[in-house]
Amino acid sequence: MARKKKGDIVDGWVCLDKPFEMGSTEAVSRIRRLFNAQKAGHAGTLDPLASGILPIALGEATKTVPMMMEAQKVYRFTINWGVSTDSVDREGEIIGRSDVRPTVDQVKAALPAFIGEIDQTPPRFSAIKVDGARAYDLARDGVEFELQARRVTIHSAEVTDAPDADHVELTIRTGKGVYVRSLARDLAAALGAEGHVSALRRERVGPFSTQNAVTLDSLEEMVHRGAASEGLLAVATALDDIPELAVNEQDAFLLRQGRPIVLLPRQVETLKDRLTDGSRTVSAFQGQTLVALCQLRAGRLEPDRVFNL
Repeated sequence: MARKKKGDIVDGWVCLDKPFEMGSTEAVSRIRRLFNAQKAGHAGTLDPLASGILPIALGEATKTVPMMMEAQKVYRFTINWGVSTDSVDREGEIIGRSDVRPTVDQVKAALPAFIGEIDQTPPRFSAIKVDGARAYDLARDGVEFELQARRVTIHSAEVTDAPDADHVELTIRTGKGVYVRSLARDLAAALGAEGHVSALRRERVGPFSTQNAVTLDSLEEMVHRGAASEGLLAVATALDDIPELAVNEQDAFLLRQGRPIVLLPRQVETLKDRLTDGSRTVSAFQGQTLVALCQLRAGRLEPDRVFNL
């Protein structure tokens, strides 16, 4: 006899406004306990020293997490000039000082070099594995190692505030794999200055933003009054930019069995017009219910992930 899973069947997304000093793993555990959910995961780690949007998937929503890993993100962060640290944030050990204070115009002039596809070396204090060990553990132990540069994309970057000569605030929109601390480090180096990230907030991950976010306190209040569902977003929220196809009951049955369905020529053409960047991914719905994520191939929809909703 199969062992019964602990917890309740809960399917959906929580767009959590993660508080400062809480790790992503702890945040997922808190949300899972609040909903007493059987399964939970998150779409993109957010450092304890950062606040902001941490999408947390419950139940069947965990099947859409890979889509969110590819989503664009928006960060707002502050660089503190004058001091560099080994972790490129305010908790690291000081490794450099300088009297250089770049002006707003100088920062604006330097930013275009960091927009578009660029090679970026992750910070030494990161979760990247080096010979099976986390880079941040090796860095803390004083082990010498090198991280390879990665090709990443920064779609836009702008100065959004400059409260004083010691600080500048930037807002960037990025693709996956971008490290804000690396950008701050490299920007400071380009300007002949020393600097570190003193504040960091993630404002958007794909369709998840401050507009549809909830705080832990507000979610706990919802759960206390028996209205936890008010803090839950639909599984399909993560599929906001994926073309949809309405299917009938028979086709939905086939897809749920993992079998492909044949499309009409006009359906194929409509989907092709809506697919972008070489993607073949289509979401199939029966009414308002998400049935499957599929690949469009040779006039057929072939299911990749089937949802039990």
